[in-house]
Amino acid sequence: MPASASTVVRTPPPRSVRSLWKRFKSGDEATYLITLACAFTVIAVTALLVYELLQNSAGARHRFGWSFLTSQRWDPVTEKLGALPFIYGTLVTSFLALLIGIPLGVGAAIFLAELAPPAISSGLTFLIELLAAVPSVIFGLLGFLVLCPMLQSADPFLRAVLGWSPLFSGPFYGVSLFTAGLVLSIMIIPFIISISREVILAVPDDQREAALALGATRWETTWDVVVPFAKTGIYGSIFLALARSLGETMAVTMVIGNDPKVHASLFAPGYTIAAVIAQEFVEASPGTVYLSALIELALVLFALTIAINAIARLLVLSTTSKGSA
Repeated sequence: MPASASTVVRTPPPRSVRSLWKRFKSGDEATYLITLACAFTVIAVTALLVYELLQNSAGARHRFGWSFLTSQRWDPVTEKLGALPFIYGTLVTSFLALLIGIPLGVGAAIFLAELAPPAISSGLTFLIELLAAVPSVIFGLLGFLVLCPMLQSADPFLRAVLGWSPLFSGPFYGVSLFTAGLVLSIMIIPFIISISREVILAVPDDQREAALALGATRWETTWDVVVPFAKTGIYGSIFLALARSLGETMAVTMVIGNDPKVHASLFAPGYTIAAVIAQEFVEASPGTVYLSALIELALVLFALTIAINAIARLLVLSTTSKGSA
């Protein structure tokens, strides 16, 4: 009697599984998973950094509370610690840097993007990009060895012109808030020029041609049409430069004088958040309120930098997308 043959019917895998496996074999899904892991790594590192700062600054936050941000006394021996002198020094030096750097940077960007011949524009842009890559310690050395003696020799002239203001009163020894602001302005100018130039170049040519067709001069077209169209991106470059100046450490440490006090005069020495962390972190013993206060200063600086960079990125992206449209 012949044996009956049994037929086994295999159920094909679902279409979605087959599609996923096919894309994975072709490399699409593998690439997607790898790049997704890279993106989440950045988020994870940022979250871990915030967690560590919050965890290690808990002692100072619980002991001083919000008064930590308003107290002017910094005495690690008696553990009377306040962040106001460092916040003040950081904001003053950054404001001085922007006050000097914005007109020079935006003016240079307008010249390179709109008025300069292409050969000159390309050459100067290359030099500016090289200047942006110079290490900050080099700027600090130049500030200490060149700028400080120059400002000391120009002290009589500065007092004759600006001495009527309490902002330029008192003795001047070279290292000061004013010197730190000048060094920072030199450091942020390349960032303002590079980003502002790219944003201005992203303005559609139709805007320029329409203004010229209506009888506007080249400068009127640039100032009244191109610059207003690109102003959001220029603001973004300024915010990025501000974030750079807020977090600068070595160059500022070498020329600011490192005095944890609030002085009305810009000729007086001062301190910044980044400088005090770099100078005193190795001196603080583990587990002390002193170390916790330094880490809380890092948390304050981190929050300021992240917020400013986020705003700047949004402004730059907004202008770029408007120009491409």
